[in-house]
Amino acid sequence: MALARLTGGPLDGQVIPLEDDVDDSLIVPYGEGQLVYRRGGELENTGDSDGPTEAVFTYAEATQDINPNEDGRDD
Repeated sequence: MALARLTGGPLDGQVIPLEDDVDDSLIVPYGEGQLVYRRGGELENTGDSDGPTEAVFTYAEATQDINPNEDGRDD
């Protein structure tokens, strides 16, 4: 199993399982929309005895505003 380390955006610092067939982009649900993370660099720890394979994904964009009106006010 591979792991994705997320950097930037609202999921900064999260580590999530990574599907074997993931491309250079990772799209995850968030609130009413989705977050897009892009892989930066090559896979790490790809050997048999150096731990789980890891990929770093950096925040690229959100499909909707993230928390546009946190307190519900219209001002």
